Amino acid sequence: MVANFPKLKAIVAATAAMTALCLPFGSAAQVLSADVLLQDLAQAEASEAAAIDRELQALWARSGSPSMDLLLRRGRDAMERGDLQEAVEHLTALTDHAPGFARGWYERARVYFEIGLYGPSVADLERSLALNPQDYNAIYALGVVFEQFRQPERAYEAYQRAKAIHPHHEEVSSALERLRPSVEGREL
Repeated sequence: MVANFPKLKAIVAATAAMTALCLPFGSAAQVLSADVLLQDLAQAEASEAAAIDRELQALWARSGSPSMDLLLRRGRDAMERGDLQEAVEHLTALTDHAPGFARGWYERARVYFEIGLYGPSVADLERSLALNPQDYNAIYALGVVFEQFRQPERAYEAYQRAKAIHPHHEEVSSALERLRPSVEGREL
């Protein structure tokens, strides 16, 4: 039977190569890429940090599934339009169908915060950070929630953790400056 297909090995090899190229971005490669980018970010100058941040955000926004990426985009679009209920619906569908996708949990946490549902927001941030503990935006968001709960020490700790990962994050730097006097005290 194989004798009838003299180029079978070449066809199988070409098919395997095309399949590998067409598969969603592999999670092992994604982790490796994120680790390299995070190291670069920690050592980057301020002028380079924004580009590295954009790369990380783009990487973390890829679920590996076009359908899940569509749900994420629809949720974000609904947020931008101010339709928070629709955003929750899309992002809930995303977290239901892709529970291992950290960005879905983070985005839904943002919507919950905007609605004033702080408990669910914290739960989603915790889930997001369990999946991606290096997501400095999720850590920053947790700090914002702690500030809302009037827990400046915990907020300050979260902001310090985010700053250790992304030293040039402007919102984190501003938050640390704002809270420093109340947490560390004032110089005499």
